[in-house]
Amino acid sequence: MSGLFPQVAEQLLVDHHCHGVLTRDVDEAALESMLTEGSSWPGGSVLDSQAGFAFLKLCPPVLDLPAHAELADYLARRAELGVTEVSKRFLAAAGVGVLCVDTGFTPEPLTSPAELGALAGATAHEIVRLERVAEDVAAADVGADGFAAAVRSALAARTAAGPDGSGRAVGVKSVAAYRTGLDLSAARPSDAEVMAAAGRWLAAGAGRADGSGAPRLADQTLQRFLIWCGVDLGLPVQFHVGYGDSDVDLHRCNPLLLTPLLRAIQPTGVPVMLLHNYPYHREAGYLAQVFGHVYVDAGLATHNLGARAPALLAEALELAPFGKFLYSSDAFGLPELYYLGATLFRQGLSEFLRAGLDDDLYTERTAVRLARMLCADNAKRVYQLGERM
Repeated sequence: MSGLFPQVAEQLLVDHHCHGVLTRDVDEAALESMLTEGSSWPGGSVLDSQAGFAFLKLCPPVLDLPAHAELADYLARRAELGVTEVSKRFLAAAGVGVLCVDTGFTPEPLTSPAELGALAGATAHEIVRLERVAEDVAAADVGADGFAAAVRSALAARTAAGPDGSGRAVGVKSVAAYRTGLDLSAARPSDAEVMAAAGRWLAAGAGRADGSGAPRLADQTLQRFLIWCGVDLGLPVQFHVGYGDSDVDLHRCNPLLLTPLLRAIQPTGVPVMLLHNYPYHREAGYLAQVFGHVYVDAGLATHNLGARAPALLAEALELAPFGKFLYSSDAFGLPELYYLGATLFRQGLSEFLRAGLDDDLYTERTAVRLARMLCADNAKRVYQLGERM
């Protein structure tokens, strides 16, 4: 990573939203399916994209191959080294000191937070997905009349520290963007409303959560209930915003739709973390500016934009206060995504800080402070990680 701003190159990152990696090797089809949120098509390849070009340039050298190596050679080398060694190499090369791991989506076995942390040589914490907890409660045959209490109890248990004081989750996450869209009422639903909505949901039994056997939760009343449960825990509440796979209706994922809910949450002081945000990263930056409890990142989009990642970062920071922007990779499955996200973020941030220095916007001392904030210190503060490193 030559040419980086020194403090950016040296600073261990706090990845405040990521997932586990696969415990199996991958073939060409699996690699392409996980590299972006899209898929291959007849006669085409996702490698012919900004994400693909970044991957083929940056990843082969980590496995002792030349940049732009042929994919067949890359896959052969990957198989030769084995999945554990490949994961260790890419996670170590990412330079991450803390991982906040969303454990709510497991279409196939992935590493646990502890396993991921061991591979990376980093401290790992859990982010609890609200919908997954509710779906697990439903799978346990809890009736509508006991649903609200059972969810609150399950969330308290999932986020609590163990007997030795370790293991407490550092945040919760909502995927309302995927289930209902973000145009949610700000009102906290009553237990009677939750019971009625739970009764309809459980009776319908439409759709199934991945691997859980429970109904897929896609009800606005229940989404609001879960979000307020998360707020009541006092932990940062993450929201998927914007860009995602084909299951998401992108026009319903504009963070501005959350404005009434953000106003309602604001008096509690609970941090709200807007994840990903592309192509609504400017809107998210506005919300971070005008609401003191709102924070943003550009995760997921960073590696998908490849060489255009510096432009994304600069646009996201047009309005967002520098103390409100965090790093995340949203890496899932492929350890390469941890490395791509971190490398492209470091490159983009270095260009951004150097441009500010060239324009005499701030001193080098300030640039060093900003680098620490954006790479790690903002996340450490919001998630209260100082005592858990």
